[in-house]
Amino acid sequence: MGIQDRLKALIISKHLVPGLFVASFAESTVVPIPLETILVPAMQANRERLWLLAGAALGGCLLGALLGYAIGYALFGAVGEQLVALFGDPEQFQRALEKVRQNGFLFVLSVGVIPIPFQIAMLAAGASHYSLSGYILATLLARSIRYYGLAALVWKFGDRTQALIERHKLTSIVVVTVVVILIWVISWNTGE
Repeated sequence: MGIQDRLKALIISKHLVPGLFVASFAESTVVPIPLETILVPAMQANRERLWLLAGAALGGCLLGALLGYAIGYALFGAVGEQLVALFGDPEQFQRALEKVRQNGFLFVLSVGVIPIPFQIAMLAAGASHYSLSGYILATLLARSIRYYGLAALVWKFGDRTQALIERHKLTSIVVVTVVVILIWVISWNTGE
């Protein structure tokens, strides 16, 4: 059975909600494949449960985010270099650490919204001992925007959602990235 067949089987199975929770946990910790590739088709096929599916994705991501933070906080000295090499490069990680120290909430929020791997942000927040409550709140807000935003799109556009996402993906990424950069510039210039 191929991946497409397994995905179709999962979408119609009674294990969809826990499966999305596990997939979201995996995506936020070790599998750098966007959850949206599974989440949108699952929502389209299960519109009566799309808010529940968004919640399952959010729950799995939050659990994975806690694990990533804990690893950064408690084990970074022992395994940090190996993890940074796995998820990025040392220079990228050093920049992430600096951003967390400057404005951890905004950094975690922005990385959580834009479609880039979240692992470096998790490790940097933990390794810098950034406030756990600030980290969880920023993660909760960012991933809620992503997952419940997708649910709202499916609710509004139904089966056309995937095509709309594909058609406007680049524009959306550019707009979100520009907004995040503008927020960073404003934050940097106001000294917050």
